[in-house]
Amino acid sequence: MFVDQVEIDVESGGGGNGAVTFRTEKYVPHGGPSGGDGGRGGSVRLVVNSHLSTLLDFRYKRHYKAQRGGDGRTKDMHGKNGADLVLKVPNGTMVYDADSGELLADLTADEDKFVIAKGGVGGRGNAQFATSVRQAPRYAENGEPGVAKKLRLELKLLADVGLLGYPSVGKSTLLAAVSAARPKVADYPFTTLVPNLGVVAVEPGTSYVMADLPGLIEGAHEGVGLGIQFLRHVERTRVLVHMLDVSGLSGREPIEDYRIINLELAAYSPELADAPQIVALNKMDIAQDIAAVDDLQLELEADGRRVFRISAATKQGVKELLWAVWEVIQSERIRLEKLAQTEQAVLITPSPDDDPRRWNVERTGDDQFRLNGKGFTRMVAMTDLNNEHGVTRLQLSLERAGVYTRLREIGAKEGDTVTIGEAEFEFQDEDLLEQRYARPTRASRTRGRELPA
Repeated sequence: MFVDQVEIDVESGGGGNGAVTFRTEKYVPHGGPSGGDGGRGGSVRLVVNSHLSTLLDFRYKRHYKAQRGGDGRTKDMHGKNGADLVLKVPNGTMVYDADSGELLADLTADEDKFVIAKGGVGGRGNAQFATSVRQAPRYAENGEPGVAKKLRLELKLLADVGLLGYPSVGKSTLLAAVSAARPKVADYPFTTLVPNLGVVAVEPGTSYVMADLPGLIEGAHEGVGLGIQFLRHVERTRVLVHMLDVSGLSGREPIEDYRIINLELAAYSPELADAPQIVALNKMDIAQDIAAVDDLQLELEADGRRVFRISAATKQGVKELLWAVWEVIQSERIRLEKLAQTEQAVLITPSPDDDPRRWNVERTGDDQFRLNGKGFTRMVAMTDLNNEHGVTRLQLSLERAGVYTRLREIGAKEGDTVTIGEAEFEFQDEDLLEQRYARPTRASRTRGRELPA
């Protein structure tokens, strides 16, 4: 079964949690924190496998999740890193975000690799937070959550030549005659239901890939017949071979077929309609009216097309057609190389929203506020909200960054709700930094003892 478009759900592994432990070994009188870090979560990677030609495997399994990182342990032991999940895709796979439609990757080379969902980092254990003034931290970080994405995979076969034409004009017959491909050939319309690829060897050392596509008919861009579901497979081709049946036995006018197919190409993609096109007048061995063929050739040449008279069944004129196709492929290859040399490199700058240092606060209701910012959203996700020491560290980080000040400026009051990521907090209008770093009084320095008079 040929499958060229699927939707899948992927999720990278979350990082392991850091540990909160203390050393209790014999002969170590002062002990100290010894909680290890959590392991990194596994990433989801897409890798091109040249032996695949369809997305069939993804039809039967839609959900993929990488392994979670192991939790940290005592004695500074690091948690085990989660294994990456590798998904193999055929050459020519395009990866889209299914929700936004954004193109994320275009995999067009053997062994191409792309990290589609990066694994979460492991949380730091309490040993990482020990300082000269905080020698026994009683908190650690949770692992960073994994990234979940809904993807749409589309396959565009990589071929140098695309065969176009109405059903039963002889596309499959030509492909079978010039390559080792064996598409289904029969004398009824829509024999070909899936694209077929074949390698055409013009002479030793000179070859190219040809794609035979299911027949188009009028109204294909509106879903008539097989529609345009397979036209994506010729978008990468360098030259199109437009085949017309000139036998006179089909009951159709070849020039009308020619115009209809080109209108369908233009309706699908203006760039595809402008691609180099060679016209092959097929079934010359059984042509009923040679004068009509002469008139057709003159009309096509007036339209700027190179025209070849062939018979795919007897191979009459096929060799000349194949050489003409090779010449166009070579000229297109040279043109694209020169274009690549003259074009200036485009620098892709990261979006400001990706900067973890950027944040903003917005009012979402009478007593509702939301803190937006990649850095703080990540910090909240990695904070154990059931650990009062960890929550205090989070609050101090928000205070130092000026979040509390900004909330006061836009009208936040005691008891209002502040949302950060998936968590909600109650706003407490107090200066945590002043409380934490206030200069101790003389009484506190004497540990509560009364001073002598």
